[in-house]
Amino acid sequence: MARIKVPRKSTAIDMTAMCDVAFLLLTFFIMTAKVRTEDPVPIDVPKSSIQQPIPESDFATISVGSQKAFFGLEGVDLRKQTLTQMGEIYKTTFTPDELNRFSTITSIGVPFGQLHQFIALSADDQKKYNKPGIPRDSVSNELFNWIREARKATVALHNVQLRIAIKGDSKEEYPVIKDVINILQKQKVNKFSLITNLGGGGGAAPKK
Repeated sequence: MARIKVPRKSTAIDMTAMCDVAFLLLTFFIMTAKVRTEDPVPIDVPKSSIQQPIPESDFATISVGSQKAFFGLEGVDLRKQTLTQMGEIYKTTFTPDELNRFSTITSIGVPFGQLHQFIALSADDQKKYNKPGIPRDSVSNELFNWIREARKATVALHNVQLRIAIKGDSKEEYPVIKDVINILQKQKVNKFSLITNLGGGGGAAPKK
């Protein structure tokens, strides 16, 4: 008796649902990803064996490089409030538009007297601006005031203590880092973090 051959049929998988899931995941990662902020000056941070994620709020970074100091804050409301308080110290006011523009600036690296001019620049021009760094000498220790007012603003707005980290070039001369640490200790801030590299990623290593 002859064997009946069953006709072969090609298999087909409907990938429509899979494509929808892939696009949803891609959209989620794009919307939730945080853009890596560019350093105000080239900084080659040292290596570390300890890794701790950098907070996304109530956090300040003091970047040191090329003999200059820069100050950055995480949080739109925190930046606005800190600038308002700094204006009260230096007897100057900022318009709502200036406050909004300042809230997008991730790092400050100019003397307070140049801040109006710096805020008015476009984002591209701000990157090209020759930033002299924040003064930290005995005559005009503006870095001290930025740190103090940011700490006050954090407590007033969020009722938590501001966490502070130092991001310094691994080849940076010791006196510059020492100046920053002295400023922190004058405010009795003896606990801070050092931002380092670990396996190509960034982290904050706690320091007491």
